[in-house]
Amino acid sequence: MTISETQLITMLELQDGMNNKVNPAWVAANNNWHRAIQVEGVEAIEHHGWKWWKKQECDLAQLRMELVDIWHFILSASIQSKNGDVVQAMAEMQAELDLHHKSVQFDGQTCVLAQLSLLQKLDLLVGLAAAKRSSFALFESLLHDCDMEWNDLFKQYIGKNVLNVFRQDHGYKAGTYIKIWDGREDNEHLVEVLEIADLDSANVRDELYSSLKARYLLITP
Repeated sequence: MTISETQLITMLELQDGMNNKVNPAWVAANNNWHRAIQVEGVEAIEHHGWKWWKKQECDLAQLRMELVDIWHFILSASIQSKNGDVVQAMAEMQAELDLHHKSVQFDGQTCVLAQLSLLQKLDLLVGLAAAKRSSFALFESLLHDCDMEWNDLFKQYIGKNVLNVFRQDHGYKAGTYIKIWDGREDNEHLVEVLEIADLDSANVRDELYSSLKARYLLITP
C-alpha cells in the first residue's frame, strides 16, 4: 500500500503549521533539517543495536518512533526546498514515490535496497542526510523492515503532530510545560488516546487535541 495524495498533503500542511508555531519565519530561517534527520538516524541505530562486542536486542517500538520523528524532518526539508509551497512539495514527493526506485545512488555506488539489512539502510539514511539528501524509496523500505505501512505512519504522525502542537500551546518552548502527567510521560497518554480515537474522522486532529487537553487539565493547577 502506498501513501495517498490526501494523506501526503495533510501531513505537509500539519508540518507547516507546526513549524509556523515554533517560528512564523521558519522557511526563511533555512534550518538544517538534514542534520536533524542525521541525528535521529543515529538514535535509530542505537535502538536497533550495532555493538558486536555485547549482546543487544532490537527495540522495534522505539525504532518505529524514530522513523516517525525522521518523517517530520523530511516533510520540513521538502517544504523548505519549495520555499514554503506545500502543494509543490507534495507534487515532487509524490512524483518520486511513484517511480518506485529499487536502489539509491550514494558515494559513487548503487545501493540495491533489497540487498541491504535494516542496519545498513539506517547507515545509508545517515550518510545521505550528512550529504543533505534524502530518499523516499529508502524511507519506504525502512518502514517495511519495521513492519509498518504508510497508513501506520500516517496515523502515528497525526498523533505526534497533535502532541507537538499541544506542547507548544502549553509552554514547551518557554519551559513551563509539564511533560509527566499523573506519573507517566505525555507520549504514553497519546498512545491511549490514539487507541480509542476515530483516526478516519475528518476532525481527528481536533478530537485528539481535545482528549489530550482534558487529561492535561487534570494534572495542572
